[in-house]
Amino acid sequence: MDILEDDRTKQLKAFDDTKAGVKGLVDAGVVDIPNIFIRPPDEVAEDLEVSKTGLQVPVIDLHGVGNKGSLRRENIINEIKDASEKWGFFQVVNHGIPPKVLDDMLKGVRGFHEQDVEMKKDYYSRDPERMVKFHTNYDLYLSPAANWRDTLEIDMMNNYHLDPKDLPSICRDATVDYLSYVMKFVDTLFELLSEALGLEPNYLKSLELEKGKLMVGHYYPACPKPDLTLGIGKHTDASFITLLLQDEIGGLQVLHQNQWASVDPIPSALVVNIGNLLQIISNDKFKSVIHRAIGNVTRARTSFACFLHGVSTPPKIYGPIQKLITEESPQIYREFTVKDFVMNFYSRKLDDKSGLNYVRILD
Repeated sequence: MDILEDDRTKQLKAFDDTKAGVKGLVDAGVVDIPNIFIRPPDEVAEDLEVSKTGLQVPVIDLHGVGNKGSLRRENIINEIKDASEKWGFFQVVNHGIPPKVLDDMLKGVRGFHEQDVEMKKDYYSRDPERMVKFHTNYDLYLSPAANWRDTLEIDMMNNYHLDPKDLPSICRDATVDYLSYVMKFVDTLFELLSEALGLEPNYLKSLELEKGKLMVGHYYPACPKPDLTLGIGKHTDASFITLLLQDEIGGLQVLHQNQWASVDPIPSALVVNIGNLLQIISNDKFKSVIHRAIGNVTRARTSFACFLHGVSTPPKIYGPIQKLITEESPQIYREFTVKDFVMNFYSRKLDDKSGLNYVRILD
């Protein structure tokens, strides 16, 4: 380890030991971005080559989706198919979750992060076995630059039962209510995605893709110099599906045709993101795409993401769906277990090198 690297490790440790996160820096009146957050020059230069586009991620209105066999439902399925193949992202409105449930979830996340730091410190941990924890940057010691973001994490990947008493009291009821509603919506979403793949409506549900969940309440404090750092660096998700609830601030961007497209907030909408695992089992029919979040100079941003990872325990074998493998579309990926795939994904820094190559069949 050279002197610079050793110094950086000490700075990371000192920051980590505060257990106050990025918000702790802001509360302390930091004006200059600490070096550990500053992006490498080559990454910034690479960004300058990628333009921004006025194109918007598709917005899909689910009104009438319950009328099975109707032309309206057929149109919705076609819109989802198109968005999943071309964008890997779409927003949904009229999804059936009451606006108050969504608002309370965001208020709960914001309330947790904005409460007195001493209340949060009890939850601060990097212990992978701990189900509910608060931290900043899971890859803090791996990435070349830390992101301007704090996280409340609820890990239900291996233990599928969540005891509400384990949740912070400030967001306990909101989380339980939101999870109850969102999992009902997931049933509908998997039906629509199944049909968009040309499968029976219950096909994806039968694979128990919703069983293991990872939920994160992200808080992106106002950033004095957002051009020097990111809220979250460019990456793809390791999930089958990610459902994101975001507040009105904005900052999420999706890479589409080598241009950054903003996912502008829509009141009461949910953002649906195709993850690596769904791209794999769809044999590349659906695409998992690179995305990131940029900071805001004056206002903090809050979001709540639910990553659906399928069955990790006991180990379940997943692989490309046989009905989607043809002479024209030969099998691209090998079979795998979610546990192995996710362990590989989280063993490295969060970046735009997706986990797809881990299971790709090489020629």
